[in-house]
Amino acid sequence: MGNFDNMAQDAAREEIKKLTKEYYEKFLKTDKNEFKEGDRIPYAGRVFDDKEVVNLVDSALDFWLTAGRYTDEFEKKFADMLGVKFASLVNSGSSANLIAFMALTSPLLGDRQIKRGDEVITVACGFPTTVAPIMQYGAVPVFVDVSLPGYNIDVTGLEEALSPKTKAVMIAHTLGNPFDLKTVKKFCEDHNLWLVEDNCDALGSRYEIDGECKYTGTWGDIGTSSFYPPHHITMGEGGCVYTDNPLLHRIVRSFRDWGRDCICPPGKDNFCGRRFEGTFGQLPAGYDHKYVYSHLGYNLKATDMQAAVGVAQLDKLASFVEARRKNWNRLWDDLKDLSDVLILPEAQEGSIPSWFGFILCVKDGAKDLQGNDITRNAITGALEAHNIQTRLLFSGNIIKHPCFDEYRDTDAYRVCGGLSVTDKVMKDAFWIGVYPGLSDEKIDFCASVIKKACGR
Repeated sequence: MGNFDNMAQDAAREEIKKLTKEYYEKFLKTDKNEFKEGDRIPYAGRVFDDKEVVNLVDSALDFWLTAGRYTDEFEKKFADMLGVKFASLVNSGSSANLIAFMALTSPLLGDRQIKRGDEVITVACGFPTTVAPIMQYGAVPVFVDVSLPGYNIDVTGLEEALSPKTKAVMIAHTLGNPFDLKTVKKFCEDHNLWLVEDNCDALGSRYEIDGECKYTGTWGDIGTSSFYPPHHITMGEGGCVYTDNPLLHRIVRSFRDWGRDCICPPGKDNFCGRRFEGTFGQLPAGYDHKYVYSHLGYNLKATDMQAAVGVAQLDKLASFVEARRKNWNRLWDDLKDLSDVLILPEAQEGSIPSWFGFILCVKDGAKDLQGNDITRNAITGALEAHNIQTRLLFSGNIIKHPCFDEYRDTDAYRVCGGLSVTDKVMKDAFWIGVYPGLSDEKIDFCASVIKKACGR
């Protein structure tokens, strides 16, 4: 009976998967090339086909609601794709940044452990969850200005930002454009600092140092990714932390999985074969290793259903990156004649970006052909009026936000030099999408609206 039941179950599963694919074709499939003026043009969105939907249903049929076989498959495929040894799936990119930073606070790191009051060099121009873990722990972010037209850290400020308390650099690759990894990495090596690459907006970007070209997120000690729907691949929610360092990997897994010392996967007991043999802290000898905690951690695992979607998305990453570059290049060609009034983005030297968006910044004193001032709000207003979604460069300047009211003018953070370019970005920059769901017609329409808003 057992074999018969298994065969019947397998046949039922295959029939459900077949029907799921038919459901996708009939009800979910869309044509990105269909466009008429007035249609919504989002800055980003999920791009998928029947494979994601079938994987999701297949995982649901297992009813294994936490990390499982699809999680294992995703972590292996993702690590292999990036060329790193270890990848740990989590429930969001923000959680990935949290764990990446918290891993560096582990006592297992000895003299290199980040302690409260230690400093971490970063930028104020970006997404808040690059900075939040630093402050939440009680370390001190040291904010360095950014430079244009790359919108990344101004590396000329690194040495000035350094102090005897500096332990790490934690910064993002802005909108897919890598920061100057060669300079930042050498700075970290020269001063024995950790380097955390927030790679959430740059999955698929590459950078070359001394003839070696690798993915961003893999040059530093730890890299992070986000799989929120606007990003390069999606699971709905989800993120990943990756490293080549076995000790950091062990610590990352501990913080992700409640802070426990044990490496047993969910649902498996005595994986190590020494579950009741160790002595830890002040616990009695032989205390159950599954309930020994080496860190004060979290539960930030993703579900296997999310991972199932991610497995299918990974197979599309190369085509997604190619489409993003194509769209970005088309926008640049469409808008290059506006370089007298708008700062156009430029790729970092030595990089091959996997673009997340196309960012523009209004030049100081920019005027249209009639002599009227050109402002960011006038351009974004025109775009939104034509149903084209726009975004600012996230926080613009994070220390200007209400979340900093209680910290402002305290020693909870430090600003190195001025943040004049950061403030310029906050006041005058905006971006639009280049994601794979955009057709040439949509790209050209976006450019035409920007031109008209600039009086061209």
